Amino acid sequence: MPPRIQTQRVSNSVVPYLSSTSSTSVSSTSSSSSSCTSLPPSSSTSCPRRTFSSTPAAQTRLRSHMFEWLNSEGRKLRYHEPNVYKYVTNLRDLAKDTVPPEQLSKRPFPLNQNFVSEPILSEEMRGEIYKRVAQDKKSVRAVSIELKVDMRRVAAVVRLMEMEKGWRSQGKPLALPYSRAIQEMVPTTRYSPDPRDQRPHESINDLPVHRLTDPQIFYPVSESRQFTRVDAGRVFSGAPRLPNTTVDEITNDPSSSISKATQAPNRIECVGKGDQETQVLQPADARIPHPYLVAHERDSIKKPHERGENIKRFASRLQEEERVEAERKQAAEERREKRTAKVNPEDSRFEFRFTDVVVSKETTGADGRGHRAPGRRYGVPSYERKKGEVKIPTRVNV
Repeated sequence: MPPRIQTQRVSNSVVPYLSSTSSTSVSSTSSSSSSCTSLPPSSSTSCPRRTFSSTPAAQTRLRSHMFEWLNSEGRKLRYHEPNVYKYVTNLRDLAKDTVPPEQLSKRPFPLNQNFVSEPILSEEMRGEIYKRVAQDKKSVRAVSIELKVDMRRVAAVVRLMEMEKGWRSQGKPLALPYSRAIQEMVPTTRYSPDPRDQRPHESINDLPVHRLTDPQIFYPVSESRQFTRVDAGRVFSGAPRLPNTTVDEITNDPSSSISKATQAPNRIECVGKGDQETQVLQPADARIPHPYLVAHERDSIKKPHERGENIKRFASRLQEEERVEAERKQAAEERREKRTAKVNPEDSRFEFRFTDVVVSKETTGADGRGHRAPGRRYGVPSYERKKGEVKIPTRVNV
């Protein structure tokens, strides 16, 4: 076994170079630090010391260039200024002192121009989101449209604020200085009381990619036929074409067809049999997170001089959507309560709840792992790592 190396206390050779002196003083500091390093551990010296190493750091050419740059051009990056993006890519703009912070580059890495520092929500914006959802009892969808923040982020902010309030009540410490420092160093989205001045934080109406749109399909269509998004969804789903009367109704009033798909998702037409049964792919107007923004844009284009009426119609559509969604959730909760039998024995603080489960071929499926029959699928072995099993897809379902 090799002998153990005796750990010595070695002076920090990095700190003396971060000074405002010239390059000549850097070399003298280097020599002084190396002399301090050669002193034995028991000798008294005023040089800063550090552990974790027993070898003095060598002063290479690149190391000297680095400290020269830190004492000259990189001096601007030494101290932090609130709400100023002190990135290496902004050194020229920081030297001018005439470029406003909003116009500074948000790309911190010079060799990776594809990376952009995305903005985060400010504390006042987080507080406003929580106030509108928790205190004003507004829906997540409405708050997302008003503040131009994605619905998933709105829900996450509400959950985190609830957790923060719980920690405050329990007396747990919060990393508030760290949070303030981070918000001063990166771009932030601030809250504006005027809705017209509110800057969008992110795109809130991105279309999710559906699995039925993965394959590329060449579908021949006659030139005289009007092929719409509804027809494209039915082609991807393998569904037959709609009658001409239904197509004319959807073309004349697209908002009503969107309302039918969003307010009653369980009534969407299905195709296929057994485990292959799927709903017909709806058009993009009905699958985006905020479909009523499309209807509002149509109203604004058709009736540009009726701005107040267009806003009222949009608000009424949104309220109707929230009402139908609340009724649907309440009906589902009532059905769940009816299927659950509750038993509360006397002199007991427990309540037992029983739910009937039907285990059949229809519920377990062909492979015995159907989600409608809990308990059965856990006893079926998995053939993932069994030899001789075909693990590549043998067919493509379109």
